[in-house]
Amino acid sequence: MATKRSSSSSSESDAKKKIVRAWCDGCFDMVHFGHANFLRQASKLADELYVGIHSDEEISHNKGPPVMTLAERTTMVQAVKWVAGVVPSAPYITELAVMDKNNCDFCVHGDDVTLAADGEDAYRYVRQAGRYQECPRTKGVSTTNLVGRMLLMTKEHHHHSPVKAGSATGDSKSPYTGKADFLLTSDIIQDFLASSDPKPGDRVIYVAGGFDLFHAGHVDFLKKARELGDYLIVGLHSDKDVNEQLGQNFPIMHIYERALSVGACRYVDRVEFPAPFVMTQEFMDRVKPYKVVHGLTHRATDEVWDSMYELPKKQGIYVEVDSGSSLTTDTIIDRILKNRRDYEERNRKKEAREVSFIEKST
Repeated sequence: MATKRSSSSSSESDAKKKIVRAWCDGCFDMVHFGHANFLRQASKLADELYVGIHSDEEISHNKGPPVMTLAERTTMVQAVKWVAGVVPSAPYITELAVMDKNNCDFCVHGDDVTLAADGEDAYRYVRQAGRYQECPRTKGVSTTNLVGRMLLMTKEHHHHSPVKAGSATGDSKSPYTGKADFLLTSDIIQDFLASSDPKPGDRVIYVAGGFDLFHAGHVDFLKKARELGDYLIVGLHSDKDVNEQLGQNFPIMHIYERALSVGACRYVDRVEFPAPFVMTQEFMDRVKPYKVVHGLTHRATDEVWDSMYELPKKQGIYVEVDSGSSLTTDTIIDRILKNRRDYEERNRKKEAREVSFIEKST
């Protein structure tokens, strides 16, 4: 006759169970929802996911100059809700010794190719050791693609359907750097954007904005805002509202891309989009904010700014917080425009290496 195991024996068994830890690494430059979606998929293959981030020097040598610094890129990856640990300055060519040092069982990469400066596969050693797994690459967005949008100054990415998000990289011959379409699926919506309601008594914090090119400055701000309460709601303004205020081809990322980027952040409990540009009493009654929070700077005119937050200011719940970061969307764009030739050459060389690798492999 079988006997039921005691709870103490079960606990001891659970304690002895080995934690399966996956490793992935990359540049994670201008972290976007494509990076986050890869990390989401990789996290499902193990109990924990550790992420190695290449140094500025390694990226410059193997790929070309990064847009974001190592510190900025580390802040972004640490904020992704599916990441358990981050290892800054990981080697560009994945090393088994580094994985072993961090107790990682296997390496996960997308189904695209990553080439080192010598044109060889950066994952060849982990492949040879049988410690390599793949998950599908998120089509339709990449750092190369976002840089292309800024350089070409087009509005093709502004659209009102969640299905397609074509890139603006021109006539590309590489399937990894070229134009593709983004498909928003039910599992992506569930994992990125599904949320539970605030618990009774939770202090709801509401913040709103464009959150374009979601970056480390945004993360620092959201972390500070979240600390003021128990439940953080982020409202995203529509492409139309953002473009009417900022002009040119803003926002660089359309609303669905921005929603997924913000939804991947561990400090965010719910994303509302498109959120009203001017906070109405009807919206306030639905959200029931304890505090409405904004950063110290804004890009709207004073007249527009006053109308946007008139109600929460009158009710005494409007608060401004200092994120402690000087990084802004404008800062990122300035970096790219000042170094336009370097980034265009980086993208050209990246694609040429990919095409050459594909031709040799077929």
